[in-house]
Amino acid sequence: MAEDDDQAEPDTEREPEREEDAYSLSPQAVARIIYAVDIGDHDLLLRELSGLHAADVADLLEQINAFDRRRLIELYGSDFDGDVLSELDEGLRQEVIGLLPPDVLADAVRDLESDDVVDLVEDLEDHEQEAILSALEAGDRIAVQQSLTYPEYSAGRLMQREVVMAPEHWNVGEAIDYLRNQEDLPEQFYHIILVDPRLRPVGNVTLGKLMAARREVLLSALVEETFHVFPVTQDEEDVAYAFNQYHLISAPVVDEDDRLVGVITIDDAMAVLDEEHEEDILRLAGVGEGRLSDRVIDTTRRRFPWLAVNLVTAILASMVIAQFEEAITQVVALAVLMPIVASMGGNAGTQSLTVAVRAIATKDLTGSNVWRFIRREVLVGLVNGVIFAVVMGVVGVLWFGGPELGYVIGAAMVINLVVAGLAGTVIPVILERIGVDPALASGAFVTTVTDVVGFFAFLGLAAAVLL
Repeated sequence: MAEDDDQAEPDTEREPEREEDAYSLSPQAVARIIYAVDIGDHDLLLRELSGLHAADVADLLEQINAFDRRRLIELYGSDFDGDVLSELDEGLRQEVIGLLPPDVLADAVRDLESDDVVDLVEDLEDHEQEAILSALEAGDRIAVQQSLTYPEYSAGRLMQREVVMAPEHWNVGEAIDYLRNQEDLPEQFYHIILVDPRLRPVGNVTLGKLMAARREVLLSALVEETFHVFPVTQDEEDVAYAFNQYHLISAPVVDEDDRLVGVITIDDAMAVLDEEHEEDILRLAGVGEGRLSDRVIDTTRRRFPWLAVNLVTAILASMVIAQFEEAITQVVALAVLMPIVASMGGNAGTQSLTVAVRAIATKDLTGSNVWRFIRREVLVGLVNGVIFAVVMGVVGVLWFGGPELGYVIGAAMVINLVVAGLAGTVIPVILERIGVDPALASGAFVTTVTDVVGFFAFLGLAAAVLL
């Protein structure tokens, strides 16, 4: 029977099935994994998971419900891969850690890089932190604890302690011999960091140059031209910007005495950059840093303030409309057309706002080019306004049979799109100058301006021309 069972087993040693044009797990792969969980087959589960990257397993845990997630982790048992924890969404990570037995959790975190352990424990309760830290060797535990003393969102929190360094006077042969004799090199590294006698970094040597040079060549002759050092207190957003701006692969981190204490690699820097972009998008939409695993009450609490702000702006716009109640009563067509003017202004303002916030985040929008940028957006609004004014003027004439209404909506369209371009650029710039995150607050202000100006321009012109 055992032989028949073995023959009947499907060949699971294959690449994980993917959906077309995507790197997400296929429904068939997820179904097979859940089937293994349903029948409690530990070996089948391991075979199904064996071809998956830790990020894929993390995605799987985020996709399935809490009941299946608990059963999968229990069946996974001591084979649970610690890298999965570092790939999990922060909102779910604490739940998964709570499901892991202490001994499994200890084994899972023992092989992680120090930066991954710091990212893992920094948001946990004290007793949960202690459970993880106690599983580490003394040296690793001290390194993680030291990293946790640095400010949140700083280079000290982002760096890993595992570094490969060499004295600046060494040659290639000495460096290669040193590397071959080391048993605890980082699993992945890109540079050898050259240091002076005081342990201050003075240059980077790529592994490619090291392996291509003759043994007698001095390491100092192979250093890269681009070399950046970050203090432990440097904001991680600035670190990520520097990596992207100067095409860095890794960079040393120094303490207050300029001594080497760690290294930041490109994967961590790009993760920060991705988080910043995601945060800006979410804030522009007024939804905060929500996650798929968040509870209804948490999501409601996060979104309520922004909806309340939008209610206030809507009331302000309605107050403008109320001032022209008589005009709307006499010319019913105004009620039909005025949402078009406000909508076009709002969309144009959002376009300018998105470009401005992105430029501010990437430091492309500075004091030297801000007025040129504002002028461009205003002119774009003017050109678009004229084009759509002609379109809506024709529509107004054909729809309602008179040229006057076409003139009114055309003029209002021009005014509102110009104001939208101006507000969408000036408001985020002003907020950034006074220390307020433009992605967080610009949307409500821009919407208020375009709605109020749009309604006032359209109804005001209508009252003056048509009545």
